[in-house]
Amino acid sequence: DSSGNGLMKWGKPNMIEERTGKKREMQGKNGRKNSQKRDDPYNLVILEKRSSELIACLTGIWRRSVKETHLFLNDQEIRKIEAYVPEALLKVPVLIIAVNAENEPAAFMGADSGRLKMLFIEPEERGKGLGGRLLAYGIEKLGIRELCVNEQNPQAKGFYEHMGFTCYKRTDTDEQGNPYPLLYMRLSERKDVPV
Repeated sequence: DSSGNGLMKWGKPNMIEERTGKKREMQGKNGRKNSQKRDDPYNLVILEKRSSELIACLTGIWRRSVKETHLFLNDQEIRKIEAYVPEALLKVPVLIIAVNAENEPAAFMGADSGRLKMLFIEPEERGKGLGGRLLAYGIEKLGIRELCVNEQNPQAKGFYEHMGFTCYKRTDTDEQGNPYPLLYMRLSERKDVPV
């Protein structure tokens, strides 16, 4: 069911980019089209209402993603930060959810006024082009031009650089004053967006 009706348990979906059933050609790191093609089983949706069930589901994705990618945080630090995640999910003006073929959330992205606020992917969904698809959508349709990433998350930093972002500022602490340096990045002026 590619209509998004299976998402009704999360709220009323607004389909913004539907899977085509076709295979997508991937662009490699060298900027050339990759001859290998991958299935693209994800729909991108915005839900008009963010139910408590959806927020709990997305918080779970956040937790699993952070445990996989933010290796500088211990379990206690993750639990402390997690307490703020539901509020952030409710308050971010634009929340886009990628749902898999079973209409279950696999990743999400939040944006506000041209700034990427969050991008988290289920660990088993990483490496399938989903992050690139979400961010490319954000750049093209939402005008995302800036973001902030933990310096201690080199995979994310590399991903954003691959997508055309460059660092313009560094802080020694995060926005809450914790000792986690942040890198502030802007989209460079290049015209192509890799996916």
